[in-house]
Amino acid sequence: MTEQVPDATHASRGAEQTMLRSALRDSLLLVAGLAVLGSLVGLLVAGVPGLWGALIGAALAAFFCGATVLSMLWTVGKGAVTMGAVVMGGWIAKMVVLIVVMAVLTQFDFYDRVVLFVVLLLGAVGSALLDYRAVKNARVTYVDPDAGA
Repeated sequence: MTEQVPDATHASRGAEQTMLRSALRDSLLLVAGLAVLGSLVGLLVAGVPGLWGALIGAALAAFFCGATVLSMLWTVGKGAVTMGAVVMGGWIAKMVVLIVVMAVLTQFDFYDRVVLFVVLLLGAVGSALLDYRAVKNARVTYVDPDAGA
């Protein structure tokens, strides 16, 4: 059984979806820029291993940013309990993926670990700032004037 938000908030759901799409678009643009710039800097600093480190870091950052926003988009209008469960389950799944990927990658030396870490860190911090900006600039109603007091 899925908890549903009343129809009175239909306009609010549209605003929430717009905000989340903006956050997703901006995060993916950030990750694309990090992939290009990180690859160039990684190649100059550490050679081909730096290039691979930047590409892996950008791919991980894209996965983390995209999965969070997409799970929130999927739960718009489904209620706080559903959204909380999906976001928490998604976070746990992302941690499992990160641990598995890092465990597999430690067996190899074709990439630069420092470049991977820096690109992943910049992606995570940059995405959080872009998400904050999207929420701050969104026009989402917090009070429904038609609802009874």
